[in-house]
Amino acid sequence: MSKPILLLVDGSSYLYRAFHAMPDLRGPEGQPTGAVRGMVAMLKKLQADIGAEHAVCVFDAPGKTFRDDWYPEYKAQRAPMPPELRAQIEPIHEVVKLLGWPVLMVPGVEADDVIGTLCCVGASAGHKVIVSTGDKDLSQLVNADVELINTMSNERLDEAGVLAKFGVPPDRIIDYLTLMGDTVDNVPGVVGVGPKTAAKWIAEYGSLDGVIAAADGIKGKAGENLRAALDWLPMGRKLVTVKLDCELAAHVPGWPALEDLAFRQPDKAALGEFYARNGFKAWLQELTGEAPAPKPKAAPGASPGLFDEPEPPAGAADVARQYVTVLSFEQLDAWLARLRAAPLCALDTETDSLDPMAARIVGISFADKPGEAAYIPLQHSGPDAPAQLPLDEVLARLKPWLEDASALKIGQNLKYDRHVFANHGIALAGVAHDTLLQSYVLEAHKTHNLEALAERHLGRKGLSYEDLCGKGAHQIPFAQVDVAKATTYSGEDSEMCLHLHEVLWPQLQADDGLLRIYRDIEMPTAELLARIERTGVLIDAGRLQQQSHEIGQRLVQLEQQCYDIAGQPFNIGSPKQIGDILFSKLGLPVIKKTATGAPSTDEEVLTELAADFPLPAKILEYRGLAKLKSTYTDKLPQQINATTGRVHTNYAQAVAVTGRLSSNEPNLQNIPIRTAEGRRVREAFVAPPGCRIVSADYSQIELRIMAHISEDPGLLKAFQEGQDVHRATASEVFGIPLAEVSSEQRRYAKTINFGLIYGMGAFGLASALGIEQKAAKDYIERYFTRFAGVKRYMDETKAGAAERGYVSTLFGRRIYLPEIRGGNGPRRAGAERQAINAPMQGTAADLIKLAMLAVQAELDRTGKQSRIVMQVHDELVFEVPEAELDWMRTEVPRLMAGVAELKVPLLAEVGVGGNWEEAH
Repeated sequence: MSKPILLLVDGSSYLYRAFHAMPDLRGPEGQPTGAVRGMVAMLKKLQADIGAEHAVCVFDAPGKTFRDDWYPEYKAQRAPMPPELRAQIEPIHEVVKLLGWPVLMVPGVEADDVIGTLCCVGASAGHKVIVSTGDKDLSQLVNADVELINTMSNERLDEAGVLAKFGVPPDRIIDYLTLMGDTVDNVPGVVGVGPKTAAKWIAEYGSLDGVIAAADGIKGKAGENLRAALDWLPMGRKLVTVKLDCELAAHVPGWPALEDLAFRQPDKAALGEFYARNGFKAWLQELTGEAPAPKPKAAPGASPGLFDEPEPPAGAADVARQYVTVLSFEQLDAWLARLRAAPLCALDTETDSLDPMAARIVGISFADKPGEAAYIPLQHSGPDAPAQLPLDEVLARLKPWLEDASALKIGQNLKYDRHVFANHGIALAGVAHDTLLQSYVLEAHKTHNLEALAERHLGRKGLSYEDLCGKGAHQIPFAQVDVAKATTYSGEDSEMCLHLHEVLWPQLQADDGLLRIYRDIEMPTAELLARIERTGVLIDAGRLQQQSHEIGQRLVQLEQQCYDIAGQPFNIGSPKQIGDILFSKLGLPVIKKTATGAPSTDEEVLTELAADFPLPAKILEYRGLAKLKSTYTDKLPQQINATTGRVHTNYAQAVAVTGRLSSNEPNLQNIPIRTAEGRRVREAFVAPPGCRIVSADYSQIELRIMAHISEDPGLLKAFQEGQDVHRATASEVFGIPLAEVSSEQRRYAKTINFGLIYGMGAFGLASALGIEQKAAKDYIERYFTRFAGVKRYMDETKAGAAERGYVSTLFGRRIYLPEIRGGNGPRRAGAERQAINAPMQGTAADLIKLAMLAVQAELDRTGKQSRIVMQVHDELVFEVPEAELDWMRTEVPRLMAGVAELKVPLLAEVGVGGNWEEAH
């Protein structure tokens, strides 16, 4: 007979983890609720998973504990609790009790010690004890009767698990922690001793006492540090040892019996009031058993419940599912007939690689209605794999339907599947919808993977890839997955996609702006991006290798220069050693500290110090060149496709909330161009013989959009008359004629123009210009006096965003700002800055996509051989036969300028060169 379970929850650990894991959610009255929501979700799941009869949630009581008496500096460096979390402590205690959990807080005793005592008493009383925590210190409690679980990582630690994770058994965790110390609790250990050294010493000498006894024989710096800490170690051991005999009789009736720690029935009436008070609508409906009330139709511009949990349609999760495995041509032909007859079909490919250019098909699934799907296994291997239809013949039979533009298809991220089919000589056509892009247009601020979408909109939870293939080093290829499980997994992917479409598509149809973004911009852009990715861009590997060699030589020189300034060698890649040199040896001022209390050496700090001291400037130069070398000059040649001789990036559409594309594997958008070395990387992006590289980009696009949206007369006039807008701004701000504006004044005006677009305040402008904050404030005030329309736009935009919860581009794209209504001060201020910039950045993203589509349509219509090879921010990069250069110089700017009619002219500029850098 199995032992009864006593479940102990480290409530203090839980509430911090819930707070940091959740966004800054707010209740109906604006109160913070993120940590409360996270805490409730974690406890409900934990109770369902463990099924314990007895449990207790243990929180730290306010005030000092006995450890503070032992060591007054205990936890002295810990940052104060964020006010938004402090405000949620009482509601968390309240709801935990309402859910039926016993709660313990013992004055003068930490939660860890209460848990340790309960572990001993529970195990002695015949319970299996499970402790739910993320605190490594509690690993010392693990034994044959006590186990730890971490709900965040799904990790369970028994005795073998502790040994595997930390390198020491549970009964040596105290020794291990004593040697390392605990920076969070401000408990010193042996300087420089981390997990590996601590575990190594304990394994070698048996225990902390053994390490202490051998201290005189341990060589090197570690031995010196150990000997220096010998007087401290007994106190350190005392501080990290969890107390196992706390007096709990005053807090647990009947102690030491545990009957008072049995789960109670939830107080449904009070719990319902709590859920309503905090805006937890889904849980309230779950509690009362009521069907979700229909949401009121939103008034124009309004969005009630914008950040509430979505409520899946009633019965959405109850779809009956029937997935078949196609193993005969008769079955294949029957499904082909169904596909041809259906108005819309979903499809999904299972492959042997995530690289779109290399992936080969392992299997294909289809669905013609929610709940019904077919999976065709084609390349599954293993002893239990059934006989499968031949890949080439199946694809030959499917090809006419796959290439039929009138046979409408839907999928999740079908851009990837386009590449996969192209790898097999099939040009996928008839793509009518993509649920990834539907979700992105409707709710760009949320996650868009199929599993998350199904759970959010359908209340359905399917198999995950990890469920089938495992994780990490133990993950198996999809071809080795059991065919029956593969049928369920892939069948779900297709039919859930079709099911999602039934929910998402009506929402898009109900809003003309969102429908336009989806139908006229995102869907055709996805098809074009597949073409651009497949074309790739030609790279001169030899030129990059030469640059790598030169950068390597420069890094060696910089390294020696850093050593000379420091007066000694040090590891330039080590923040700790840099900190020791800068702040301990050279005595430079500490600008800010890390979470552990150490002086920070991040880029912001080094940049500030570099203005006055030579070593930080050299370190920054070293870091920049080292990153350039590792990310581009070394890596790009390795990413050249062996078949095409080109680099093929992936353009992710559903990442940036503003609509901008995101380039990855490799990232071609982040090549640094402010340094000569960074610009030289672009020299390696070349054209083949007989062709040239052409770059076309919008000039000052976001400022032009600002002029259009704000309708400021000064900005409108500058652009309409073709003036240098920065010179015109300087003329207004400094009150001087255009002809008298100096280059320095123009630079100031340019920084102001672009800074205000990004919501920059006086502090940011002062830092950017290197001037006093008062002078920066005066410049901003003068700017807003001269350009009152810009100030009015900013004020109205922030107010409108706070009311609606989002801002819109000129074309109707919505950029949601979850923290503009109720975030804390810095987060709300950040959301307000984003509200000012997002309409311009989002409109610019829409414009470049429309330009890309217009130019490609004209290239196709006129039969030109020029090809788009890259899209980078506001720029299109082409590979152009020399015979088409004149056409490109005249037609591309015309096409790009004509995609929208603004109150100021759109201007696109074209450059030509043998490589990308020359084209600028």
